Amino acid sequence: MIESSQTMFRGRILEVNVERVQLPNGRTATLEIAHHPGGAAIIALDSNGRVCLLRQYRHAAQGWVWELPAGKIDDREPPIVTARRELAEEAGMSAGKWLSLGGILSSPGVFTEVVHLYLATNLTPVPAAPEEHEVFAVTWVAWQRAVQMAECGVITDGKSVSGLLRSLRHLGRL
Repeated sequence: MIESSQTMFRGRILEVNVERVQLPNGRTATLEIAHHPGGAAIIALDSNGRVCLLRQYRHAAQGWVWELPAGKIDDREPPIVTARRELAEEAGMSAGKWLSLGGILSSPGVFTEVVHLYLATNLTPVPAAPEEHEVFAVTWVAWQRAVQMAECGVITDGKSVSGLLRSLRHLGRL
């Protein structure tokens, strides 16, 4: 339970608060919490069994990162709406079939973000529309190779590793 909260920063995406909270054991703690609207990430699988991966420049990571198409929830839209929009914008694809793979917490000690994972199939091309600040190349990789990239640490992005891992149960190959 939050006893008090003071906003230290409010930006376009994040709000950072110092919160005094009562913990389940009855003690109180002062925590720095970054509030984020959440997002969606997509394991887009084409008819040839390939997964869409982005090789994306991330300033915060100080370089290039392999990622699934993904993005931030805008205006409290349902996560599936975010997923559909991001798949079109980044991969230039629309999906005829969607399967929710659940959500993940990116860093639950300090960050409220939940990333919703989706498996998208029955893909058809649509015009891509990347945002101005995005720098990436779209690559289609065999699903099994993408899973191996996650297992051996080539893919280090948490939502992408989690999404590929969760897809194992549904795709049943290895």
